[in-house]
Amino acid sequence: MQVMDILGLLAELLFLAGGVYLYLFSIGKIKASQDPAVQAKADEFRLQNNWWLRLLSLALIAIMSVNVFLHVSQMMGGGG
Repeated sequence: MQVMDILGLLAELLFLAGGVYLYLFSIGKIKASQDPAVQAKADEFRLQNNWWLRLLSLALIAIMSVNVFLHVSQMMGGGG
């Protein structure tokens, strides 16, 4: 196992976590801020763009899940 393999896997996991965070924001499970004015703007943005946020976050989650699986299987010796 090389350092670059571990850093690549870490980057993939960060993108996967970002996709999960974006999905949770798009369905309203995560609040943007404690400040009511900022929260109101975030809620307005979410309501206007929730279809695209959901679609893109699910695509990111799917792609990164496959990447993480393939990367881990490669690191374990299961592929090229």
